[in-house]
Amino acid sequence: MISVMKRILKYISKYWYLYFFSALSMLISIGLDMFNPIVTGRIIDEVVEGGKLEIFQSLIVALLGITLGRAIFGYAKEILFDTAGVRIVCRLRQEMFDHIQSLSFGFFERKNTGELMARIKEDADSIWVGISFGGMLAIEQAIYLIVATVLMLTISVKLSILALITLPILSYVALQLEKKIGKIYESISEQNAVLNTTAQENIAGVRLVKAFAREKYEVSKFLSHNKKYYDLNMQQAKVTSKYFPILEFITNLLPVLVITFGGALVVGEDLSIGMLIRFSGYIYMVIWPMRLMGWLSNIIAEARAALKKIDTIFSEEPEIKNVEHPIDLVNCKGEVEFKNVSLTLNETQVLRNVSFKLNPGKTLAIMGATGTGKTSIINLLLRFYDVTTGEITIDGHEIKNIDLKCLRKEIAFVMQDVFLFSDTIEENIKFGSKDSICDDSMIHSAKSACAHDFIDKLSEKYSTVIGERGIGLSGGQKQRISISRAFAKEASILILDDATSALDMETEHDIQKKIDKLTHVSKIIVAHRISAVKNADEIIILENGRIVERGTHSELLSLKGRYYTTFNEQYEGYLAEGVNALSL
Repeated sequence: MISVMKRILKYISKYWYLYFFSALSMLISIGLDMFNPIVTGRIIDEVVEGGKLEIFQSLIVALLGITLGRAIFGYAKEILFDTAGVRIVCRLRQEMFDHIQSLSFGFFERKNTGELMARIKEDADSIWVGISFGGMLAIEQAIYLIVATVLMLTISVKLSILALITLPILSYVALQLEKKIGKIYESISEQNAVLNTTAQENIAGVRLVKAFAREKYEVSKFLSHNKKYYDLNMQQAKVTSKYFPILEFITNLLPVLVITFGGALVVGEDLSIGMLIRFSGYIYMVIWPMRLMGWLSNIIAEARAALKKIDTIFSEEPEIKNVEHPIDLVNCKGEVEFKNVSLTLNETQVLRNVSFKLNPGKTLAIMGATGTGKTSIINLLLRFYDVTTGEITIDGHEIKNIDLKCLRKEIAFVMQDVFLFSDTIEENIKFGSKDSICDDSMIHSAKSACAHDFIDKLSEKYSTVIGERGIGLSGGQKQRISISRAFAKEASILILDDATSALDMETEHDIQKKIDKLTHVSKIIVAHRISAVKNADEIIILENGRIVERGTHSELLSLKGRYYTTFNEQYEGYLAEGVNALSL
């Protein structure tokens, strides 16, 4: 929580001028309010009882002036405090999002989307309420309490002592309330994240839910989490209902005691009616801070719980980061080499002594069953993870020494699980090259990926907005847009992770021909289809994280090993007709 508080204090110092003028407006408004009981008391003593009608008009004008002044400076106070608070939380939310973006894959494997959304939205909002509205109100009421108490002492010490003996009791009750409700707010924050995750996953996977007719189960699961959220809020309500009546009772009893004992002082001529009215005006300025103690305790407890949750995000450090003086790849050729690379994740060895070299402009294909480590090789090349042992180099430079942004700029990646943003097709294609690509190049990339024809038939063409994760498009259409995005990047290394699995053979063949023409680009193709890898300069077969076969298409067929078996399974019909295997 210290780190988050330091950030907030840094923001406060940045916007000091807003707080300065807001505090000044507050002080002027409070100062004007302090004159209100004085003027009212004079009207009673000097006009009503003393008969000085000549000063009545000026006193009424004074009251109107005080009211107008409080309205003007009260508005200035509110708008300035709110402006500062909004700016601070905006900066906090932005820095939190930037920090999340900097974290490594391991963090996102531990955290879910709903939890992160709760931190960015609800918890940041709680802090905004705490430092803006709650903070302003706490300072204002503290000033009212101190100044009004001093002025009450100047009127009647006896009545002031009567009022002040209740303060320790009220303070104790408020502290107990804040202590107990703070723990509940932490649990509410956690459960809110769980609720967000459940709703987010269900809405994102609504097609799967409907396809398996699991609506009733998902509703039941959501109701279970919602019930826990309800129970926690009921605990909060019970704690609040336990302590609030005590605060209300004492603060409502106080004016009754003041009027009763004050009336006795007036009868005994120790106090004038006007002075009692004046004292009563100040007593309400003391009562309001007391009444607000419980409510402010709620706000403080909620903000403290939010600070703790957000601090857990800022306390995370990226596992993958730049060295002190990283290398920038200049005129990258695209030479990639793995030297005895091994990878262990969660105590499971994923890759074992993997070695290969991809020369500039050549094509490397990777095949193997699911879970053999194909995608892990790509993750290592992109430095989503670091190798456990061994070394990976690009153009002779170890990738750990290459600037991360520069490294990933030189790699265009088509993911197995296609992700498209809820935006226009144009924005999705230009995603990796928005600052450098023109419309003609974008269209050329789409044509190379066999995507232009279906895009051109859409009502808004490239300006068509697609749904979240590409909802509304077929699997093949999404893959072609994803391939277009990779082509548009014009990187020196192109990675395709099972990128044509949803395409028909004819479209796959057309795209493959375009890929083969990229002689200036080094290509890594991960696939299950022989048709996608047979033209590669080298094909490696993975099994249990090891390379068990390697060679060209013809060399692997002649080995009559795993590749040959896969080939026979995929081309069984052609081989039965007597077609030569090497011609396929």
